[in-house]
Amino acid sequence: MCKAYLSLIFLFLFLFGFGQTPTVVDVKIEGTKKIKTSFVRKLINTKAGSAIDSVQLNEDVIRLKRLPSVSNAYFHTFKSNEDGYDVVFTIEENFTLIPFANLFSSSNDDFAFRIGVQEFNFLGRNMTLGGFYQYDVFHSYGLNLRAPYLFSNKLGISLSYNDFASQEPVFFNDTTADYRYGNKGFEVLGLYELNFKNRIELGFSLFTEDYQYLFGATQSDIPQTLNVDKHLIKFIFNHEDIDYHYQYLNGFKSALNFQYVRSSDENLPDFLIGFNDFVFYERVGTRGNWANRLRLGLASNMETPFAPFTVDNNLNIRGVGNTIDRGTAAIVLNTEYRHTLIDKNWFVLQSNLFIDGGSWRNPGGDLSDFGDNENLRIYPGFGLRFIHKRIFNAIFRIDYGHGITKNPSRGIVFGIGQYF
Repeated sequence: MCKAYLSLIFLFLFLFGFGQTPTVVDVKIEGTKKIKTSFVRKLINTKAGSAIDSVQLNEDVIRLKRLPSVSNAYFHTFKSNEDGYDVVFTIEENFTLIPFANLFSSSNDDFAFRIGVQEFNFLGRNMTLGGFYQYDVFHSYGLNLRAPYLFSNKLGISLSYNDFASQEPVFFNDTTADYRYGNKGFEVLGLYELNFKNRIELGFSLFTEDYQYLFGATQSDIPQTLNVDKHLIKFIFNHEDIDYHYQYLNGFKSALNFQYVRSSDENLPDFLIGFNDFVFYERVGTRGNWANRLRLGLASNMETPFAPFTVDNNLNIRGVGNTIDRGTAAIVLNTEYRHTLIDKNWFVLQSNLFIDGGSWRNPGGDLSDFGDNENLRIYPGFGLRFIHKRIFNAIFRIDYGHGITKNPSRGIVFGIGQYF
């Protein structure tokens, strides 16, 4: 018995003395110019004194590559002493003060644009500060601050103020009227990272919606003027498992957005709305990327001309026109193949073949509306991407879509950034 105990003791001493995991002696950050190294140290989970963990090191690299200010990141380990290693994270920074523009038109001669500027590395801590101006018949503007790691490497905040105005069609009894639509208010969201792949956002918004009749059909029970104070509670759940390598993406992500909206006017009653975007990317060979987005959306099914889901060039169906229909539920699938034609040190030219398709439930209708030819829209098309590899989101896109279902239209959509 004593010999057995002695054997166990000797085995324990052997394992402890010769089999212990090497530790991190020091963590070094290289390549940073505008990013604060203190911010990087706070963000990553590899710390001095912790055990060397290859899984954790790879997760830290992916976490860094997700930052708008980082175009690429990698790590090396170097033997420091008998028991430990130095870890060096090398970061290639993006240029992050970015102007942007979205331009869109259709065969109906609709035209609108949005221009603005955003700093994605404000104060060197990967906070986003930005503003925009939009012209869509009327003038709009907005300001926003997003600081996902303001309080810790998991907790942050988002603040925004918007004053929107646009000409919006309202649909009822197979007729259409155009209204001046205004939306003015602010939003506050708390941001929290549950773990490496999952994060949540929770907050509220206070805003005022304003509808002013311009022209078109009228009906006695459809008001020509509305000014309604509203508030909403918003919950967002994001799951992301994407591997980034410059313009190439591989993996899956899901974004759930749920809102409860309360109104002070019975013409715009309280309602619930939720939608989930499922996005899947797959590398194809060395120069191809297959990208897919499926949106499933559902809202309170009220018979109202002011339904929340819209069919729009810049949101879901390229080439269809600007806000051509509304619904209380939506199914939209976007699929496209991106192929790199030119790939230089800083510049990429990418071609794009796509099919956008979707259908909507009419306000007050039922789920069979999804199969109605009047609601189904399919738009194949093609486009180009002009990409700067060292400037965050510096992707100028141009797409042309042409409808192949009932009452088709066609149109060109310009924008900054990939469509999805």
